[in-house]
Amino acid sequence: MDFRQYQEDSRKTWNRVYTDHPLVYPTMGLTNEAGEVAGKVKKIFRDRSGEVTDEVRSALKEELGDVLWYLTQICTELDLTLEEVAETNISKLFSRMERGTIGGDGDQR
Repeated sequence: MDFRQYQEDSRKTWNRVYTDHPLVYPTMGLTNEAGEVAGKVKKIFRDRSGEVTDEVRSALKEELGDVLWYLTQICTELDLTLEEVAETNISKLFSRMERGTIGGDGDQR
């Protein structure tokens, strides 16, 4: 199969999804900002031999603030508090640690 054929065939499986919902914008923003964090971390290792300078730390702090903002908007839209999300997460992690499943794959381990 060539890419032209793939493009034609894959389009047959496509369906328009309307996304006029208040969760869409902050979710897209969250993934964008998380990608920016990942890109900066990548460059720490690619360009700086793993050295985290004050300049890089400051840039990451700004990006992480953007991640936090979008995460907060998603929580607010879902009527969740950051506290309850954090509590749920730490409970899940401690449970996994106690059961020896903190590593590995899968949401339900």
